[in-house]
Amino acid sequence: MKIIKHISKLYIPVCALLLTSSCADSFLEQPALGALSEDVIANQDGVEKLLIGAYAALDGQGLGGGGAWEAAPDNWVYGTVAGGEASKGSFGGDQPAIDQIVKFISNPSNGYYNTKWKAAYEGVKRANNTLRLLEKATEITVEDRENIAGQARFLRGHYYFELKKMFNMVPWVDETTEDPKQPNNVDIWPNIEADFQFAYENLPATQGEFARANKWAAAAYLGKTYLYQKKFTEAKDVFTDVINLGVNSAGEKYALMDTFKDNFDAAFENNSETVFDIQMVANDGTGSIANANQGGMLNFPYNSPFRCCGFFQPSQDLVNSFKTDPITGKPYVNNYNQNPVKSDMGVTSSEPFTPYTGTLDPRLDWTVGRRGIPYHDWGHHPGAAWIREQTYGGPYAPKKNVYRQATQDQYADQSSWAPGTALNVRVIRFADVLLMAAEAEAQAGSLSLALEYVNRVRNRAANPDGFLKKYLDESDPVAGFDPSQNAANYVIEPYGLVDFATPEMALEKIYFERKLELAMEGHRFFDLVRWGIAQETLNAYFEYQGNITTDVRGGKFIPGKNEYYPIPQAQIDLSVDASGTPTLKQNPGY
Repeated sequence: MKIIKHISKLYIPVCALLLTSSCADSFLEQPALGALSEDVIANQDGVEKLLIGAYAALDGQGLGGGGAWEAAPDNWVYGTVAGGEASKGSFGGDQPAIDQIVKFISNPSNGYYNTKWKAAYEGVKRANNTLRLLEKATEITVEDRENIAGQARFLRGHYYFELKKMFNMVPWVDETTEDPKQPNNVDIWPNIEADFQFAYENLPATQGEFARANKWAAAAYLGKTYLYQKKFTEAKDVFTDVINLGVNSAGEKYALMDTFKDNFDAAFENNSETVFDIQMVANDGTGSIANANQGGMLNFPYNSPFRCCGFFQPSQDLVNSFKTDPITGKPYVNNYNQNPVKSDMGVTSSEPFTPYTGTLDPRLDWTVGRRGIPYHDWGHHPGAAWIREQTYGGPYAPKKNVYRQATQDQYADQSSWAPGTALNVRVIRFADVLLMAAEAEAQAGSLSLALEYVNRVRNRAANPDGFLKKYLDESDPVAGFDPSQNAANYVIEPYGLVDFATPEMALEKIYFERKLELAMEGHRFFDLVRWGIAQETLNAYFEYQGNITTDVRGGKFIPGKNEYYPIPQAQIDLSVDASGTPTLKQNPGY
């Protein structure tokens, strides 16, 4: 069962972190009218409501003051578009602040950064309030106390992980902090580790509601925290336990879904591949899409059945990555942009077009919408008719985030000017765990085990039951699909020992596999940074993609600066202490 995300109506008169909002001194001296004191709600019901409020902050919606997309929990701007997997899309005059971010020419006054910062610290605040009240609720059993504390610290670890990978040096504020104006001159990785370690040790393996974090989600996040710090031995040990022993919150052993496509269909979510999802729900009775993936409301084909808005267009660079060798079935890791996949760039929808006939990884057509290929069950993607401005954002459309026509009444939400969906945001899924474990093994363990993990992912992608099929009647999509006919020329095979002969060779394949498996899911920029290859990869992307679309021209990644986004200037201004000195320091280069 999903937790329906709502902010608890119970109110604790504790001033919000000055890092996320401001409050008058007088507010601290008297209770708000109609508020309940901490002593009144210091019981299991009160603590649980605060904990639900901490979960509610996961979607980032309504917490940062900016547009819903500015704090989208899938980081489609900061992770996917800035990572070269997609263009911003739409046209240049629409949300131009994103263009500055993805070309690395923005400054600390860009409002997107402040919105993301505030939303994450609101989550921190709610987790801290839960922990603070838990200390006063003395009648709660030890078992329940450990579970509640574990969930609160898991959530706090998640919010700080988001802040750390975005901004690097951020201030640590916890439930014991009296002055929220803390400096950002201390590395908080040990604190994040401690939160996930506590959650791992104290959370149960199963929960009464699927949406709640369990011990194995905490273990996976702990392993990810180690990986980001290059603690490869610690990471591989934790991931080994997650892979061999881990279960989801319903008690189902972690395993890949039989078909790749089912990870992106709301009808199949909360499954064996779910490690931790942010739960979304459509048509919840609120008359809004606040709980229906509102952060992604812009990311549907333009002038289409989805109404709005033409953002989040996969790049040609990403599409080319899915080419495979027709003999070996393996990707062109080092030269994938040679002989690119044919597109309908510059071709109107009324003109004839024949899609690319070369061999492809089948995951392409569950990730990218392209001309002449079925767009789920909505008919063939018509090309330019669904693209707002091809010369700016390219000819492609996103697909992982798009609901099916047959189930739209259940999983789509039309309560706003752009669609909402019941598709969960996947923070960590089991394929991600396998690839992180493969990376850790290649760095500090067994190359054969790394190969095994990667091939589990590739073999699932090679399941023909999951290939996109052609329509039975090409002129009548309503007729359904022909199970004997693939929509494109799909060829994919596993790697062999020769491909993983050295750690360097193995890591090259693992890095590329993450690009293919997790494309458009918000990981790419942060992966490039932690691997230390952001400069070469992104500047090569700007050079290649800039010859195709105008949106990224002028982009340049500067090492020593662009690995992290700037500390929002608004937060530096708010951090001024009694002497007039800001307690927050700006990141280098800004």
